[in-house]
Amino acid sequence: MAFQFKPEVMLDTAPLLWDGIELTIIITVLGLVFGFIIGTLVGLGRISRNRLCNAVAVSYVEAIRGTPLIVQVMFLYFGLPLVLGIRIPPVTAGVVAIAVNSGAYIAEIVRGSIQSINTGQMEAGRSIGLTHLQTMLYIIWPQAFKRMIPPLGNQFIISLKDTSLLVVIGVGELTRQGQEIIAVNFRAFEVWLTVAIMYLCMTLTLSQVLRMYERKLNARTSR
Repeated sequence: MAFQFKPEVMLDTAPLLWDGIELTIIITVLGLVFGFIIGTLVGLGRISRNRLCNAVAVSYVEAIRGTPLIVQVMFLYFGLPLVLGIRIPPVTAGVVAIAVNSGAYIAEIVRGSIQSINTGQMEAGRSIGLTHLQTMLYIIWPQAFKRMIPPLGNQFIISLKDTSLLVVIGVGELTRQGQEIIAVNFRAFEVWLTVAIMYLCMTLTLSQVLRMYERKLNARTSR
């Protein structure tokens, strides 16, 4: 029997996926907020002259970047509870996994952006009486942050799509919602097409928001 495309299935499916979209956005935002905090601290550790801080930061980045996210998710959800004796809720495990994973990549973005600033900027800050911390906060960081925005945007989009991997621990995000709907109506093509369009809409919206913010920041600094 030839396949028959039924667009009405997509219209019926879209509202049912809304809960999955909400959870996907919540996990992505929380994961990236904590990921940015982790990434900033680790990134500063990567450029620290303290050997211990530097070694810990390098080990973290290499360990996380060298293992797949899905393995990290399984380790957090199935592995750690065996050691700690505490069952982690799936959504919490998902947020932690996204935060830890994105933190390693954001750390490299922070490190690269700070190191791209001319060393003369630090010398200029110190010559006018600022401390090392003040020079970092008022002179180096604002310039470095501006350079971080494009790669951070890419990382945000990657993390949003990576939330689909949380389906392995039963988190009810967008992909999981799609699976559950297919189990009822058996219309895989229309449902997955709807899910794909929704991911595309979210990533395009995020890209546009970041571009607008970047243009606004450029306009403000060029005055």
